[in-house]
Amino acid sequence: MKREIPLVITFIAGIVMIIQFYTYPLNWLGDLFNDFYNIILTFSFVLGALSLYAVNGKKITSQAPGWGYNLVLLVSLTITLVCGLFIAPPGKLPTDEGTAFSWIFANIFNPLSSATYSLLAFYVASASFRAFRARSLEASILLVTAFIVMLSRVPLGEYIWQCLPVLGQYNIAELIEDWIMGGFNAAGQRAVMLGAAVGLVSVSLKILLGIERSYLGGND
Repeated sequence: MKREIPLVITFIAGIVMIIQFYTYPLNWLGDLFNDFYNIILTFSFVLGALSLYAVNGKKITSQAPGWGYNLVLLVSLTITLVCGLFIAPPGKLPTDEGTAFSWIFANIFNPLSSATYSLLAFYVASASFRAFRARSLEASILLVTAFIVMLSRVPLGEYIWQCLPVLGQYNIAELIEDWIMGGFNAAGQRAVMLGAAVGLVSVSLKILLGIERSYLGGND
């Protein structure tokens, strides 16, 4: 029964969510199920925070290699939770501008995110150098297209493009947006999205029918 009951609940919930999209009188069931989803999601956040404290606290007490980073994580998590749950000026929500919670996001989280993304640029450049090797016709087309797109993103690239003898008379921004991004790239993205949608439907059917049971902790 440990597996049969979750399978039945999953089947009923999935069928109800599908039917309510096509049956107007049953739309309230979709809203009801979404409320249950938000409640479960809230408990999962609490469980995730407790798990972080348990796992990282164990590494700190045992002084495992790199335990200082775990300490920084727990201190940051605790301060953010306290500011978000208990510290707020009268008449304001913790997420409103001017609160301690918003100050943490504006002055600590956002700069750290920007620094992380700026470091990713070097990894992307390194990966692109290894990937864009003209070993075939397809790789050559990818290399030329990537070069043109990157060239159009900087003012120096636009200046170099305008100095070209024949191609300089064409607007590189229109070439990128209308032909490459709006044509070839959009067509490729739609093909990927269609394939992903078909895969999503097939996996959903396997879950509803009880064929896919990995979310129960096993395949049995």
